[in-house]
Amino acid sequence: MSLDSLRRRVIFQNSIDVWIALMQDRNKKWNDTEGYKRFTSYLRENGLNMKTFSLCAHEAGATEQEKTDFVDLLAQEKDSNPDAATYTLKMTDHAMQVIKGF
Repeated sequence: MSLDSLRRRVIFQNSIDVWIALMQDRNKKWNDTEGYKRFTSYLRENGLNMKTFSLCAHEAGATEQEKTDFVDLLAQEKDSNPDAATYTLKMTDHAMQVIKGF
């Protein structure tokens, strides 16, 4: 799903789905946890208001094993590294500019 399609679904999205959509739009690999951590760090550095929340791929309905594995790898670090956490993002025009600027 594209980033713009994701935005049209609901105003608040989780950072993992935003990351996946952004990478798919760019035809890049999305299951790189180091890339995801750089992305969340960039979002925080650019002043986006993000709230952490617990996301379990198994409970979130993730059917793809690759996404489940990705979320599980990040979960192992989220307590010691805020960049590995999952965040809620309000998909405003400003947020979209920041996200696309990554």
